[in-house]
Amino acid sequence: MTTEPMQTGKQLAVRETPIPGFLVFDLPVHGDNRGWFKENWQREKQLALGLPDFGPVQNNISFNAAPGVTRGIHAEPWDKYISVASGRVFGAWVDLREGPSFGATFSIEIDPSIAVFVPRGVGNAFQALEVDTAYSYLVNDHWSAEAQGEYTFLNLADPTAAIAWPIPLDEAELSDKDRAHPMLADVTPMPPRRTLVLGANGQLGVALRAHWADRHDVDYAGRDRVDLARPESLDGIRWSAYDTIVNAAGYTAVDAAETEDGRRDAWAVNASGPARLASIAAEHGLTLVHVSSDYVFDDRAGERDEQDALGPLGVYAQTKAAGDLAVAAAPRHYIVRTSWVVGEGTNFVSTMASLARRGVAPQVVDDQVGRLTFASELARAIDHLLRTRAPHGLYNVSNGGEPVSWAAIARRVFELTGNDGASVSPVSTEAYFASKTGIAPRPRHSAMRLAKLESTGFQPRDQFAMLEEYVRALPTA
Repeated sequence: MTTEPMQTGKQLAVRETPIPGFLVFDLPVHGDNRGWFKENWQREKQLALGLPDFGPVQNNISFNAAPGVTRGIHAEPWDKYISVASGRVFGAWVDLREGPSFGATFSIEIDPSIAVFVPRGVGNAFQALEVDTAYSYLVNDHWSAEAQGEYTFLNLADPTAAIAWPIPLDEAELSDKDRAHPMLADVTPMPPRRTLVLGANGQLGVALRAHWADRHDVDYAGRDRVDLARPESLDGIRWSAYDTIVNAAGYTAVDAAETEDGRRDAWAVNASGPARLASIAAEHGLTLVHVSSDYVFDDRAGERDEQDALGPLGVYAQTKAAGDLAVAAAPRHYIVRTSWVVGEGTNFVSTMASLARRGVAPQVVDDQVGRLTFASELARAIDHLLRTRAPHGLYNVSNGGEPVSWAAIARRVFELTGNDGASVSPVSTEAYFASKTGIAPRPRHSAMRLAKLESTGFQPRDQFAMLEEYVRALPTA
């Protein structure tokens, strides 16, 4: 006697539905007189068909003894991959996520040859159609009592969803809780996962606040809340509430890093901290954006690309290189390597403008060559990579234009403030630092090729065009 399911001979295939991100999979089932076999979830094959790499961590089975057992509608703060091991169910789903698809519905009968992927926030319900029905689902977060507070519920009899239950609900077996859930008009939609920005009070953090001023799904954490030098400050964060971490924090005192205390702090913040974040991102399926530095390179001439070998010259540079290597282990990462950042507060450009207005004629090194990166442009690039879902990996990010020296930038700042650029005297790095001790080595060639970033559709703005805007906006007093 053959016991194979009715729907055999299928090829593995995926179907989209009216609910964004909700997928139906047709599964090949192989049967004979002994029974049947199927690959219920095959990561590599299903990723190729568009299943997100959702990282299941728990498998649950709901056994239903009789037809008519009905459960739902529950929207949980995790993704689900649902299948049936025995029997048949009528499955029904309602999008309860915040956004334009709120209230969209879909239903289908599931036997062992069908599986569905249910994104976080989509309300899930089913009704057993046969005796001894085993309903199985993989989830990508562990169940906890705390997580139950994030559920969203909908009444099974909601007239707006108008689910056509095969067995009328007044004849079905329901729990009292499921009968009492609210109607759609009274449901608070589940908000999307949030973005967490670390280092929120630094130059990039401030720029991200301005760039994302209209977003309400971003949390900003300064060092008073999350200090990467104190690993315990990462404890207690409910990571399942987040989708993305932007690590804009960093130890940037390049010369102080050469001291005993500075060396310890630089390694903690720039290397150990990012390694911990990479582990968290891998465990919870988060995207990690990490800001790197041109300092990871050696002194070789020429523009650098993303494939160039690391050759850090000082302690700060070594810690940044170590952080890059750690973050690269996170499956979903963007390492944003940048140079010569100019943002809000005291920086090279604001200092040169102040000297120009006070009539001071400075000496500025002219043998270190690179490009400026305005913090607002760096924020725009990070937003672009995340919003367009560019391929994960390492990207060079700076403003565009021809590479120039610090002295050339200083001369242009003097000119933009109405002063004589010739007041800036060029000097070599060796001569400039000759009388100083404890100075970290700097790479002489910091310009980076931007072709990979540009291939994603991002066009960097010219550094001198943004320099003019920046200087004109500086206070004159």
